[in-house]
Amino acid sequence: MFLALAWAEGAAAPQGGASSLMSFLPLIIIFVIFYFLLIRPQQKRAKEHREMLEALKKGDKVTTAGGIYGVVESVEPDSLIVKIAENVKVKIGKGYIATRRTEKEEE
Repeated sequence: MFLALAWAEGAAAPQGGASSLMSFLPLIIIFVIFYFLLIRPQQKRAKEHREMLEALKKGDKVTTAGGIYGVVESVEPDSLIVKIAENVKVKIGKGYIATRRTEKEEE
């Protein structure tokens, strides 16, 4: 009697492979959505910022993360010398440069 009952319950249970895939499907979909909406755009912005920092040269007009406007006087491997006023130069780490300003932004 007990063996017949156990056999009947085992036959009624769904297959493990398809069931586990269906249980992970919502998690997989959520990860894909997060990747395309959050992770990928952030990586793209970081790459563009890194390329902008590498392309900085003397005479470029920049804005720091602290909001200081200045002109690049010299470029060093990890820092920049930025002129922020007449006879006032500061040394700033490259990571603290937020943007390079264009002529359009100056107007």
